[in-house]
Amino acid sequence: MDTFETGPDHVTWRGDGETLKVQAWGSNSLRVRSAPASDVFDTDFALLEPETVPVTVSVDGSVATLTNGDVTAVLRARDFYDEQAGYQVFRCTVEFRDAAGRTVLRELDEGGSLKLQAREFRPVVGGDHRLRAAFEPVPGEKLYGMGQYQQEILDIKGSTFELAHRNSQASVPFVMSSAGYGFLWHNPAIGQATFAANRTEWVAESTQQLDYWITVNSSPAAISAAYADATGHAPMMPEYGLGYWQCKLRYWNQEQLLEVAREHKRRGLPLDVIVADFFHWPKMGDFRFEEEFWPDPAAMVAELRELGIELMVSVWPQVSVESENFARLKKENLLVRTERGLDVQMNFQGPSMFLDPTNPRTREVVWEICRQNYHDLGIQLFWLDEAEPEYGVYDFDNYRYHQGSNLQVGNIYPQAFARMFYEGQRAAGQDEVVNLLRCAWAGSQRYGALVWSGDIHSSYTDLRRQITAGLHMGVAGIPWFTTDIGGFHNGDVNDPDFRDLLVRWFQFGTFCPVMRMHGDRQPYEEVTSADGSPRARSGAGNELWSFGEEVYEILVGYTRMREALRPYTRRLMTEAHTNGQPVMRGMFHEFPRDATCWDLADQYMFGPDLLIAPIVEPHATSRSVYLPEGATWTDLWSGTTYDGGKWLTVDTPIEVIPVFARDGAQPDLVGRLGRTAAR
Repeated sequence: MDTFETGPDHVTWRGDGETLKVQAWGSNSLRVRSAPASDVFDTDFALLEPETVPVTVSVDGSVATLTNGDVTAVLRARDFYDEQAGYQVFRCTVEFRDAAGRTVLRELDEGGSLKLQAREFRPVVGGDHRLRAAFEPVPGEKLYGMGQYQQEILDIKGSTFELAHRNSQASVPFVMSSAGYGFLWHNPAIGQATFAANRTEWVAESTQQLDYWITVNSSPAAISAAYADATGHAPMMPEYGLGYWQCKLRYWNQEQLLEVAREHKRRGLPLDVIVADFFHWPKMGDFRFEEEFWPDPAAMVAELRELGIELMVSVWPQVSVESENFARLKKENLLVRTERGLDVQMNFQGPSMFLDPTNPRTREVVWEICRQNYHDLGIQLFWLDEAEPEYGVYDFDNYRYHQGSNLQVGNIYPQAFARMFYEGQRAAGQDEVVNLLRCAWAGSQRYGALVWSGDIHSSYTDLRRQITAGLHMGVAGIPWFTTDIGGFHNGDVNDPDFRDLLVRWFQFGTFCPVMRMHGDRQPYEEVTSADGSPRARSGAGNELWSFGEEVYEILVGYTRMREALRPYTRRLMTEAHTNGQPVMRGMFHEFPRDATCWDLADQYMFGPDLLIAPIVEPHATSRSVYLPEGATWTDLWSGTTYDGGKWLTVDTPIEVIPVFARDGAQPDLVGRLGRTAAR
């Protein structure tokens, strides 16, 4: 009997009730699937159909090799008589090598008498299995990616991650190694990933098969490009995504929002987007403006467009039991089902349930409501909040979707939510799509998902965490990233310490993929309707002029700097669209041969040419900056040029964020920014 079955692009092994298939999946990339007691099957959670690539397959007895460009998989089969069990045992392990023949990753060895299993399936009620996949990593490797977790760690080697979404946590299970590979855990199950010194483990709490994708390439840029080819490229960012976005919690009526837009124009301030946040609706899940506070949305959109400003509106997946749409959505099985207890999944401003966007029918029905009530008015941008979704209690085993149990497929929810609007907008004739979401999973980028980092605190600790979050999101294939400038919680507009933080965060935001002001500012403003009934409260002013004259002058300068960056930012968005390159890049992305760059967590590259070093300590007046070797660097503020491969201590008065241009790149850009800064 043959040990392996081979085809033009794959190798299959069978034994002990398991089917293992290794298949070419894009240039220099492989997909590995394994299923107990069945053949492997196709899923399209994130991976797209690949183009055909030249592949070499060979079998020599118990060893099979499959080579696809720079990656080679070596499958070793063995069978033996287990005296303790009293029967013949069949095993097969997989190892991955680069073009030089170096091992970059391999499945866990049995360990002799330890009888370890690299692919361990344990049955759970309902027919699925709990899966644990274990690998032996290359000693000394550094790892990046995995999406957004609220921590300051850059090299995630030694870390463990919950594979689940929460408010301010977006689990995107792609990791890039300094050893020269990228690895996607192609499984939306709730689980865990551990990157220990002695072992890498991936766990899915409920799944039908093992499914992962690996690419081997010579540089982080090449890995990013291959990953984008495999899971989809971000669309081209619309022009209004390149400038300044204004938001607060919350503009609670039409005239208030319009007056902020008009004031921007009266002052000659740049503004591309303004946002109508949550509870512009009567009841959660109504998906429309409340007439008392928003009497003529069409006229509002028209006036804003005359001012050159786009309106973004918030849409939540929560549906109140009092919503005008609740009965229909519940009757047609378009809501998430609770497995036990009451069907109440959140209790914010009253009991509610969540939409189920994994159901194609939900996507069709809800988009049609939003098309009539928003898109037909000219609204092209949607803020898809609570995209995790944010359950009142994160009992992941207590919810079921159309596509499967939450344990099995729960992490695909934000991708499906983004897909609902993207496909609806495209079908309605909208060519360019960018929607703001609080969460993402692998493949979300192809649905125009701009991900922000959630309801974080107004603190320097959280500011530092957003730098690493943006870098890891970029590695994980989500190039469109933003934060609430100033943080979301507990920012008092009259507090000098908060004003210091806001300025430093605003400077960082200037060099983020999207520059967006938002936050729940204090002191609060209570809101009531004409009949005296309460509405969701609003916060203090969050406009450029809300924090005092000194702060105002600094913020205005950076909005103008963002405008001066527009041609360069457009170029970066083109690179994200065509080549899958992150906009915010770890220093290692551009300088992989400089060992120092793999450990720099508080500075980054904004595209290939600008080094950004945010101020991350309260009232700091200087900071250290590392200038990578192999380049020269020009200080934006002084115009002084330095050789790379050295540390500098830079003065940072409140109006200054250190910015260095690489190799005299784009002298017109440096000149524009320098002149803007000088003003």
